[in-house]
Amino acid sequence: MIKLREPPKIKILEASGAIADGRVNIMKTDNDENVLAKVISSEKDKEYKIIIKRSENGFIVYSNDNGTKLRGYVGYPIISVMMLMGILSRDQNVEEALKGIDWRKLNETYKKYNVVEEIVLKKAENKVPKSYILEFRKNVIKEIENMNIFYDENLSNEQL
Repeated sequence: MIKLREPPKIKILEASGAIADGRVNIMKTDNDENVLAKVISSEKDKEYKIIIKRSENGFIVYSNDNGTKLRGYVGYPIISVMMLMGILSRDQNVEEALKGIDWRKLNETYKKYNVVEEIVLKKAENKVPKSYILEFRKNVIKEIENMNIFYDENLSNEQL
């Protein structure tokens, strides 16, 4: 098991967008202690399997997204499921403002999260002030910083 790092800030926005797009599906839960979920990518060509288990000192998780699995940070699929579970804050105004964004295309075109974030915030500003979105993002990052989230590859075979 490895402790996951804090995600790039843009991943909070990506998670909110995934919820708004209806791409986060909680498949199974037992009293919100253990959750099995599925998240569909923005281009709808990939499906991520998410497992979240509460433990005495935080959460043990599995996700097959690249950010989590290869880069060792809390990826947007985990963040979006934690938002739906009520573990992390969510904001429907922010979610609505981030609906329909083609995250992968933007990330692959510009290859820099700060550039992509500026483009996304400009689009979202039509619905919600940029300062409001940034404040929301800052609060969720703080929540994640105060959690212990451990990645366990062995959970990949679990069906709950």
